[in-house]
Amino acid sequence: MLAAAAVALVLVFDASVTALIQLYVVGVFISFTLGQIGMVRHWTRELQIEHDPAIRRRMIRSRVINIIGASLTGVVLVIVLVSKFTHGAYLALVAMGLIFALMLAISNHYRAVEREVALTAESDRALPSRVRGVVLVQQVNLPTMKAIAFARATRPTSLIGVTVSIDDDQTELILDQWEAEDFGMPLKVISSPYREVTNPFLKYVAKLRTENPRDIVSVYIPEFVVGHWWEQLLHNQTALVIRTRLHFMQGVMVTSVPYQLASSDARRDRARAAAEKRFRR
Repeated sequence: MLAAAAVALVLVFDASVTALIQLYVVGVFISFTLGQIGMVRHWTRELQIEHDPAIRRRMIRSRVINIIGASLTGVVLVIVLVSKFTHGAYLALVAMGLIFALMLAISNHYRAVEREVALTAESDRALPSRVRGVVLVQQVNLPTMKAIAFARATRPTSLIGVTVSIDDDQTELILDQWEAEDFGMPLKVISSPYREVTNPFLKYVAKLRTENPRDIVSVYIPEFVVGHWWEQLLHNQTALVIRTRLHFMQGVMVTSVPYQLASSDARRDRARAAAEKRFRR
């Protein structure tokens, strides 16, 4: 970001040192002045709690030095602003104001979030009445089997597999494989005449949630772990959209169950080899 800003300034001012020096001088003397004022405030606070006479004398001397420094740099700053304001000095002030406003907004956001998530006497500490497990089934394969095994290990109150039917032949194949594997849990088929997976599944989860507000719906989504960026574009897109949308539903927990493909193993081996090479070097 700093490099991009520097390039932009060079282009805007046509690499004119005479014009750019105004920004530099204003920035430097504002920094000096604010730094000295900050030190004055620091020593003033320390003097309020320090009672040792020798230490207090050193603090008072330091505060005097900082007051003199702040006064001198402040005078130079005023002179620079008055004489060079129309020559580009105002741009530094505008930039500082915008950055300060941005940082203040970020700070206010963090404080608001901290207040929102803080525990209070009125915080709801009641346990959910039931945990209803839902496994997203797009195919009957090893990732799905791993997600089912993990979901059963968490021991939810109820557990069901859900598949969205966008092709009758594919749905029949999934049902046949499900019966053959005997996972010990039912499979619900949701019809989707418009060949859409996301919205029908989300509506089903939302319906489970509204039947009892104190229930928790825990959704398990099998996902591939791949070793190349272009593979990520070819996999997990539906799961990514569903997971993102579910995060905005109250009372819904989302668990991503990873299944490592061979390419991810190769990537891990390459990373380990590179780390060993750096260590030897």
